[in-house]
Amino acid sequence: MSADVAVVGIGITPFGRHEGVSGLAQGAAAVRHALDDAGISWRDVQFATGGSQDAGNADTMVNVLGLTALPFFNVENACATGGSSLSVACSLIGSGAYDLGVVVGFDKHQRGAFDPNPSDWGLGDWYGEVGLMLTTQFFAMKIQRYLHDHGIAPRVLAKIAAKAFRNGSRNPNAWRRTPLTEDEIAGAAMISHPLTQYMFCSPGEGGVALVVCRADLATRYTRQPVYVRSTVVRSRRFGSFEVFSPWLAPDRAASPSVEAAQAALGEAGVGPEDVDVAQLQDTESGAELMHMAETGLCEDGEQEALVDSGATEIDGRLPINTDGGCIANGEPVGASGLRQIYESVLQLRGDAGDRQVPGGPKVALTHVYGAPGVSACTVLST
Repeated sequence: MSADVAVVGIGITPFGRHEGVSGLAQGAAAVRHALDDAGISWRDVQFATGGSQDAGNADTMVNVLGLTALPFFNVENACATGGSSLSVACSLIGSGAYDLGVVVGFDKHQRGAFDPNPSDWGLGDWYGEVGLMLTTQFFAMKIQRYLHDHGIAPRVLAKIAAKAFRNGSRNPNAWRRTPLTEDEIAGAAMISHPLTQYMFCSPGEGGVALVVCRADLATRYTRQPVYVRSTVVRSRRFGSFEVFSPWLAPDRAASPSVEAAQAALGEAGVGPEDVDVAQLQDTESGAELMHMAETGLCEDGEQEALVDSGATEIDGRLPINTDGGCIANGEPVGASGLRQIYESVLQLRGDAGDRQVPGGPKVALTHVYGAPGVSACTVLST
């Protein structure tokens, strides 16, 4: 998808826990904020896409936003739901079918770790009975092997998480807004070795919405349009070891994140060196570390030096997860990918306030990764 689409409105609700407020209501509130940002009403919207994992069908929010007969496309793709919803919207606009639409993601998860049903993912009951549906174990096994294969010290995991909490402390919409030291993170309860409690994100609540339109119409709605240069979704290939994989092939294949990022950057006509700010899936701090290389932002094994040098900090040469990522914000699955877009738009507009990347960033990369091996990557620019 080329630069046929612009983001002209953004809206968000604070992430965290909101007793007595449904996930759907949080999504609808985000839509209203995005409409206000674009200076339009719900009646002006020609179509909508969006979804959630646990908080109901997105299309039912027309009951509170307005019964205007618009087509509403429900999208569900695990943690890649938000990125996939944007991809569908861009395809609809790029095809010429519509000029103006809304993309929304929201969720409201139960407390505690995700507890998926194996049969929902094409797996037998045995997979859950041996404990493998608990994704903390998958992520721990994957980062153990990665650290070993590339000679990276486990201590870097605490540094990545500490950055997330620092950045989250600057974000008024983040759930976790108290900075934690590397020692506090490293010394926290061990969940799945080498990942401690504060290296993981938590399932949560929140909603995010975007108003998108044909690029040539963008200045009707905003003085600061941000253009979607590309948006790509990929699933896993044979041999790729991903969440809920029931076996490991002898010959390894690359993660879908590798192909999604390569395609997104290629379609946008930019290289990793052109990215000024990146938002990467950080289900836990090891995921951010691996995704730095999978998206092409560095080579395997270079992460430790980059993190130690401060390159991934807000004022570094490659700022990553400037809003605190999933670790500080939590993960309402349907909203996570769109939170990354929201943050990227703020950064490219120069409206990120206390966490603004200096120097006027021009190009942003977002990356989400969801079970059972789906990745969505987007390139945005001014």
